[in-house]
Amino acid sequence: MSHQNPVDLSGAAYFPAALDQAAQSALVEDVRAILRVAPLVQPMTPSGKPMSVRMSAAGDYGWVTDRKGYRYQRRHPDGQSWPAIPLSLSSLWQKYSNSDRAPQCCLVNWYGPEAKMGLHQDKDEADLTQPVLSISLGDEARFRIGGVNRSDPTRSVWLRSGDIVVLQGPSRLAYHGIDKIRAGSSSLLQSSGRINLTLRVVD
Repeated sequence: MSHQNPVDLSGAAYFPAALDQAAQSALVEDVRAILRVAPLVQPMTPSGKPMSVRMSAAGDYGWVTDRKGYRYQRRHPDGQSWPAIPLSLSSLWQKYSNSDRAPQCCLVNWYGPEAKMGLHQDKDEADLTQPVLSISLGDEARFRIGGVNRSDPTRSVWLRSGDIVVLQGPSRLAYHGIDKIRAGSSSLLQSSGRINLTLRVVD
């Protein structure tokens, strides 16, 4: 693993190729352990539309959406507690986040070849001065980021397996999303797809 100087991506700290192949493979095994306890679900927006990503989580909280709205909750939709955040991910938080708090949630998003994530802000957390750390594993994804207003200009970058992005400071409430998955661009996973792990402080 390297901790090179980050690239400024509209205020976000972008660390390309932060994780080598061995570190990526180890994280995939940790994700599989999470999903054995807390299986992926296909969330529904409050308006009743199914999201194209599948989701799970680890930590004190998971982020969920359904007819009741967007929120963090302490249990998987099947009723059980979320598994603990693996040490491998907590260590990356300590290394890259510049936060003096421990992460309380690791959101696991799985993107199939056709999955997308529309422009949105991460703003369901209590302390918006705390960063959000994002780790990409598997197929490449076109990441789009703008400003704090939905109408602000955006720029895009292809995130590759092993890249890390930290939304912090002026970029913490930036609108961002995933426009496209480049299916089959990585051999990390057994089949095509992308795993995005986002660590955050909730309370």
